[in-house]
Amino acid sequence: MRWLSSLASRVSPALRTLPHKPANRSEPSSKIKPSKPLPSAPHKGNYFALRNNLISAKNTNFRVAINKPIDHLYIARILSRKDWFLLLDHELNARRIVLNPQAVASVLQNQENPLHPFKFSIWVSNIDPLFLKNHSVRSVLANTLFRKGPVVLSVELLKDINNSGLKVTEDLLCILIGSWGRLGLAKYCAEVFGQISFLGLSLSTRLYNAVIDALVKSNSLDLAYLKFQQMPADNCYPDRFTYNILIHGVCKIGIVDEALRLVKQMEGLGFLPNVRTYTILVDGFCNSRRVDEAFGVMKIMRDKNVTPNEATVRSLVHGVFRCMDPSKAFELLLSFVERESLLFKVACDTILYCLSINHMAREIAVFLKKSGAKGYLPDSSTFNIAMVCLTKESAHPQHDVHDIFESFIHRGGKPGFGTYLALIEAMYKSGNVDEGNQIFEQMIKDGLVSSVFSYNMVIDCFCKAQIMDMASKAFGDMQQKGIPPNLVTFNTLLTGYCKAGEVSKAHELLIMLLEHGFKPDIFTFSTIIDGLCRVHQIDDAFDCFAEMVRWGITPNVITYNILLRSLCFVGDIARGVRLMKSMQVDGIKPDAYSFSYLIQSLCRMNKVGKAEEFFLAMLRSGLNPDNYTYSVFIKALCDLGRLDVAKEIFLSMEAYDCLPDSSICNVMLDSLVQHNRFEEACRIVKSFVRRKN
Repeated sequence: MRWLSSLASRVSPALRTLPHKPANRSEPSSKIKPSKPLPSAPHKGNYFALRNNLISAKNTNFRVAINKPIDHLYIARILSRKDWFLLLDHELNARRIVLNPQAVASVLQNQENPLHPFKFSIWVSNIDPLFLKNHSVRSVLANTLFRKGPVVLSVELLKDINNSGLKVTEDLLCILIGSWGRLGLAKYCAEVFGQISFLGLSLSTRLYNAVIDALVKSNSLDLAYLKFQQMPADNCYPDRFTYNILIHGVCKIGIVDEALRLVKQMEGLGFLPNVRTYTILVDGFCNSRRVDEAFGVMKIMRDKNVTPNEATVRSLVHGVFRCMDPSKAFELLLSFVERESLLFKVACDTILYCLSINHMAREIAVFLKKSGAKGYLPDSSTFNIAMVCLTKESAHPQHDVHDIFESFIHRGGKPGFGTYLALIEAMYKSGNVDEGNQIFEQMIKDGLVSSVFSYNMVIDCFCKAQIMDMASKAFGDMQQKGIPPNLVTFNTLLTGYCKAGEVSKAHELLIMLLEHGFKPDIFTFSTIIDGLCRVHQIDDAFDCFAEMVRWGITPNVITYNILLRSLCFVGDIARGVRLMKSMQVDGIKPDAYSFSYLIQSLCRMNKVGKAEEFFLAMLRSGLNPDNYTYSVFIKALCDLGRLDVAKEIFLSMEAYDCLPDSSICNVMLDSLVQHNRFEEACRIVKSFVRRKN
């Protein structure tokens, strides 16, 4: 492009040679070197937080040292040593380590070797057992052992623990067994459980519960029952937790009758079912498609004065939608919420969510109207999900959807940014531009467009709707508010102007981009090249392509395909072939689009032989043509009377992951019928019908 070279002369050499650096990317961890040596004598330093006195797990009111983060790499080096326990003791005694739940959780979370959090937990739990009773510490340790595990109790590890003089506590072993269950290590759980005495621990109901739960989670229900039956022999007796674990196991696979037997057995031992028991039963009945009995559990709870919790209601709603036709599920649940007032909002939120993920726009509108009459107002996140569904699925969003939106605001709801944006897009798509603009103004008043990121999304919305005057206005507004645009802002606007064919506006914007100190990237150049091709200024597009290379930006396959598509569109096949060879020389591998453009253009120009060469080259490259390319090529072969070749390619389509559609079948059938090859045509029809069924 002629004016691009003139723009380049305005730019300082420093800008032209600016390296492209991704934002907010940290250096690779392999380059980070610990600045602290391992201690051989007391010295000053800080590895968790510095204080004059130690803090136990019971005391969470502590002061955190400012700008002195935990050195996780240093701790990892300590834990990798044979004398790790001595070094940790040394740091603690020297008052350079202060233990508190937050610090312990941070260390556990940031160790790469799964043995390190396990060893650190052993040391911490021997200093203060209350650490592993802290919910956040237990949760972090359980997730770490699961994600980075498994931690196997090898002979070497047990010897290491024994040499340290520390003991694996019951709390720690329960967490470790839980990680094995989540990882599916059922047999290993059972083996270790049989040798617990070697760890210096006695069998207890709690340990039995841990291993039974692990076996259930690893889908080994038979082994779980075996351990359950062994409990009395070890003077351990099942409690409510034991029964709930087993009830959950059988309900998970839909054997609800066995769950009911366990409930009776539990009641016979004096353990009354609690809300968790009933929640599991609700889920179990839904899994076995016994929906009426799932609703019956809710009645039993009411009769026995057991109050359902949020999990109970969510299990019922999700379960009913899971096991029934969504329309029937909606009818049942609508009747349920009209009868029940307990946890009404939770039930409504969950129903609305399920309707949204099932793309039931009409039902969402009905439900919001009926539940709204009873005082239901969804929270912003649930309403956002519903609105996205309404705008995508509803045939006329400008009427019902806008009314629902206005009603939500009128009743005190606060729509999120995503809700506004989805509705604006729906309005523009349906041609209701004025209402879309009004919603945008409301979004501005609500203060939801206040950063470069939110402005970029709004500008992108306007550009996609090809309302470039509004996109330009938003661009001006953000600058008036003192919000500087970034390269994404300029690239988004460039895309909008180029797709609208306003190349002169794109030119002006490129000047602004350079004046703001930005260096055009591959997206910038590809967008301009595409815009020039759209207005048939192909020579200028190639000039821009050359300028892109001079700026040190390597074109990718998308950039080449833009030019290739334009050359094929105007019938300049020779130049297109040269361009494809050039991209291969530059190390850019042509993709399916590259070949398809040439094949389609050659077929339109009746150069079927050359098209066949590219078609075969495409297949040899491991690229699969799409339906349209197949259709064009097969039709060209049929028009030349090469029916056998066309039929062979047609029959091979499925092998290349492309199922023939009706248009390709029609092309093939018409040609066969014209040449009186009726039997072959009938076989294709039968094959196509059989595939559709």
